[in-house]
Amino acid sequence: MKVLNLSLLLFLSSSTFLFANENNASLDNYISSYKQEAFSYDYEKNEAEGSKLRDSWIAPININYSLSRSKPYDTEQQNESASIKMNQPIFQSGGIYYGIKFANASKRYSDYSIDVAKRKMIKDTVALLMQIKQTSLKIKKQKLLIENSDINLKQKEEEYLSGQLDSGFLDNAIIQKNIVIQTLYDIQTAKEKLITQFHTLSDLDYKTAHIPYLELITQDAFIKHNIVLKQTSAEVIKNRYAKNVRIAKYLPSVSFTAGYNWSKSSGQQFYADGQLIDSSNESSYYDYGLRASIPLDINTFRDIESAKVDYLKSKVIKKDKARELQALFEQVMHNIANVDKKIALSNENKKLYSKLLRDTKELYEAGYKTEYDVATLQNSLAIQNLDTKIYEIDKQLELLTLYEMYVNSGE
Repeated sequence: MKVLNLSLLLFLSSSTFLFANENNASLDNYISSYKQEAFSYDYEKNEAEGSKLRDSWIAPININYSLSRSKPYDTEQQNESASIKMNQPIFQSGGIYYGIKFANASKRYSDYSIDVAKRKMIKDTVALLMQIKQTSLKIKKQKLLIENSDINLKQKEEEYLSGQLDSGFLDNAIIQKNIVIQTLYDIQTAKEKLITQFHTLSDLDYKTAHIPYLELITQDAFIKHNIVLKQTSAEVIKNRYAKNVRIAKYLPSVSFTAGYNWSKSSGQQFYADGQLIDSSNESSYYDYGLRASIPLDINTFRDIESAKVDYLKSKVIKKDKARELQALFEQVMHNIANVDKKIALSNENKKLYSKLLRDTKELYEAGYKTEYDVATLQNSLAIQNLDTKIYEIDKQLELLTLYEMYVNSGE
């Protein structure tokens, strides 16, 4: 127990967390190629949407053309017209500047949103792979338990036949063996379900796929490189610029207007005083100028207040999310500490079983113990070794909860 307490003290004082010894590109390989492709399209679409929003202040140029024909008299009449018009805002009381900033912030927030979804899928895939490996260890452990229950049943049979035990003990041994066998079937079924879920997310072969090893780092690093917190920070910035854009919408704005018009008519004939007169003509002209405007809306202050509330709320959400993440980190560290207790206890048990096995082998050679006793202790020692490996994967699964949100980009 002194060794256990010392290991826990060293663990808790190290202020730890996780770092994956993998880069982002290799981690992407855990999810299927189709899912990687889908995420790449998400990024491409976000890039296009961001550029569109960034340049939305640039007004379109409207080009129109029309052609009509008619024949009220002997000659066919034709009318053509064309125009080019633009109404380009050149001043919006800061609205153009904040609009561009808002577009860039929106793209950054959307990129983080895609990153978060992608990281969650990678985390789910790696978790399934870890659980499959862990379940394989549990199957090995369960088979050893079955062997021990079978040894116990044989011992009870011999003692019952020799009159040393009544049938109740034999019946209990049979029931116990059936229970451990049924448990094996349940574990095998659970493993098949995990394999199916893994195959829906990944192209890798679970039998040969490598499980990334997750190490511990500080809580400060977890918060600093937390992708969820970066996402909420990006939302705060986005909402701040959205508030400024909303305010600018109700302030004075100036636009530059320009246009060019052209028209042509042919076959324009009509009778006047008994004479046929042709009025066909072609004309063109341009215009340009400035237009100033300021909207007066009864809902101006309500609209601005709504945007302001969104901004203030996002700041509160960021602080709350930081507190949630700190609590999550502390919970995971507590869970890992408990797993370490189990590992330490399993190591103590291995020492105990190793000594008992050595002593039992000596007693067996001296004729005081049976083969059953030796086999049971050998299986028990192997079970403790498997338990240690199972607990180590439990520890990795706990770290994986944090890894889902941890991305060290070398900042």
